[in-house]
Amino acid sequence: MSRIGKIARRSFLIGSATIAGGVAFGIYKIRTPYPNPLEDGLAEGTASFNPWVLIDRERVTLITPHADKGQGVVSSQAALIAEELDIEFGQFDVNFGEPDKAYWNTAMADEAVPFMSTDESFAAESMRSAMGGVLKLLGMQGTGGSTTIPDSFNKLRRAGAVARETLKLAASQQSGVPVTQLKTANGAVQLPDGSELKYTELAATAAGIEPVTDVELRAPDQWRLIGKPMQRLDIVAKSTGTMDYGIDLRIEGMVHAAVKMNPRQGGTLRSYDASEVEDMRGVRKIVPITNGVAVIANNTWRAIQAAEAITFDWDSAPYPAEQDAHWETISKSFSEENLDSKWRDDGDAEQAIAKGEVVSAEYRAPYVAHAPLEPLNATILVTDDAVEIWSGHQLPRMLQQIVASITEHEAEQVKFHNQFIGGSFGHRLEFEHLKQAAEIATQMRGTPVKLTYSREEDFAHDFPRHIGMAQGTGAVVDGKVEAIDLQVAMPSVISSQMGRAGLSIPGPDSQIAAGSWNNPYNLPNYRMRAYRVPELAPVSSWRSVGASANGFFFDSFLDELIQAAGADPMEERIRLMGHDTSRRVLEAVAEMSSWGGKLAANKGRGVSFVESFGTPVAEVVEVTNTDDGIRIDKVWVAADVGQIVDPVNFENLVQGGVVFGLGHAMNCEITYTDGMAEQANFWDAEGMRMYQCPEIFVRGLENGDKVRGIGEPPVPPAAPALAAAIFDATGQRLREMPFNKFVDFV
Repeated sequence: MSRIGKIARRSFLIGSATIAGGVAFGIYKIRTPYPNPLEDGLAEGTASFNPWVLIDRERVTLITPHADKGQGVVSSQAALIAEELDIEFGQFDVNFGEPDKAYWNTAMADEAVPFMSTDESFAAESMRSAMGGVLKLLGMQGTGGSTTIPDSFNKLRRAGAVARETLKLAASQQSGVPVTQLKTANGAVQLPDGSELKYTELAATAAGIEPVTDVELRAPDQWRLIGKPMQRLDIVAKSTGTMDYGIDLRIEGMVHAAVKMNPRQGGTLRSYDASEVEDMRGVRKIVPITNGVAVIANNTWRAIQAAEAITFDWDSAPYPAEQDAHWETISKSFSEENLDSKWRDDGDAEQAIAKGEVVSAEYRAPYVAHAPLEPLNATILVTDDAVEIWSGHQLPRMLQQIVASITEHEAEQVKFHNQFIGGSFGHRLEFEHLKQAAEIATQMRGTPVKLTYSREEDFAHDFPRHIGMAQGTGAVVDGKVEAIDLQVAMPSVISSQMGRAGLSIPGPDSQIAAGSWNNPYNLPNYRMRAYRVPELAPVSSWRSVGASANGFFFDSFLDELIQAAGADPMEERIRLMGHDTSRRVLEAVAEMSSWGGKLAANKGRGVSFVESFGTPVAEVVEVTNTDDGIRIDKVWVAADVGQIVDPVNFENLVQGGVVFGLGHAMNCEITYTDGMAEQANFWDAEGMRMYQCPEIFVRGLENGDKVRGIGEPPVPPAAPALAAAIFDATGQRLREMPFNKFVDFV
């Protein structure tokens, strides 16, 4: 049995034993829905049928609890409810709702078990079910891992159907017409005589009725919204500059705060001198926080300027001070003592390599900043009895618990108002700025405090994507790829990130291997080992997490082996593919790009395939090698998510993911000197410029058995496809990001 088989079997047995023995009470709880949080303090005449629908005499409000970081999920969640509720865009309001166990994420379990997404065996499905039960018992509300649509697709449609059928029953009681003769459309129940009762007119009656839960969801051929082009609810506000984000919030009587912390992450503050700052214009107070200082002023700019003027004596970094030492630590981590897990051991890679034509290569992926447009911010009011927070965050219930521990309240006393987020890419999974806001506001009880990071502080205290290195050895035989032995070494992003949240996650970190071990190729001989590098600079989840680097590692090495075999890069990938849905993705991108035709001089094409979060994505990049450098001309992308909710938003997310992936592969990295990040603003990590953006053609497929997400999966294939295209055009093989170290881009 392969090592992954042993891991899976062990995890399955442990999970089964846990549910059957230690937490047998959980079976009952898992099957019992959480109470509806909307019923707390429900006004007279207001109906709430479940945690997602609220109707009173004036309006219909749909609760969309997943955080919207720019990916459009408020609209998508609302559309899923509205589909079954028979209500149109423009006929309802939306609200993030307050954090609650009822909004636990049903889809996070898939990534939390050691099975490939393509594995639908009894053991795999049982372990996913068991893990889902654990997440429910924890009330794990969260947005991330491209899980919003998978989590929402069935339960939000059901929420809409329950509300619809209950409103029909209310209309029957009010009108005397049997439910079987009633229909719904446009936010109203329609009677046989052509008259109608608006949902708002039925709210008072419906409020006294037990919700009708025996409902059937409509078949796809009856859908009005799902799968059809939509105009997102936020598009007008974002297009006209009237959208309100967390950073735009204003509360009467609030003061503004800026922080200055040790620029060496995790380093302490020895001392500081603020004597020259105390009398600066607008400054009201200077307060200590963990490893730094906060300045309170009458506006953000004055607070930031004052914080910059303080003199500090900082301690050294708790990790190597210079970047070369980070790479040296990683290079030394390919040892048995650092082995995190052997994720694949199919066939006999060592024996196959000994008999074939051997290819070896080493790859590197740097630290990379999240760098969203909206800097970290939070507005908070602490009183003796409660805490109120306005910010954008992806883990709201964990936020409540962490803030409560600082302000010395109970978690239930922390009220969180989630806000629209101006970009995250994993940045809003962190809690440090909220901890600091809580520390500041605790020292100013009764006064609302708005903390805003400067751009430089945001860069300096970002927890970047984990750095990584891969070593590959493989063999080709008779024009085919025969064996791959891939080793990957990275720090553990899960340990680093969860450690800051006060949690310890035992066992192997799947993100060290994600994007390498879980590819669905039927390689005759494939061994994949993951090594956990001792902690270096603190790191965090970055858009597509482990797959963002591992996709580059594995697919680039596969491309080198195909080249050594003299095979066609597309045809050999299709031949090796062992998963029908994924094979169709490759075939689709081959058709889209007219793969196989002879290219003009100085032209090059590269293809890549990476599966992340269960979504298979294939990309073809076409470049031209000009006298001034590489120009990226076109990109073709095919992806399969099982069911596309909004084809317009789907296309936009794919295109955005490609630009994000290409830009970071071209230009971006975080490096350390004297323990501090050298990059301090967007001009140090500029990504892709508008004039460099290629034409991007997208095709969404719906062959998969499960509904999947698309926010992150387009990112990982971009780098290896670009590297392969550059090789095709120039003969130069790029094995380290960012590529601008080796080639120029125009």
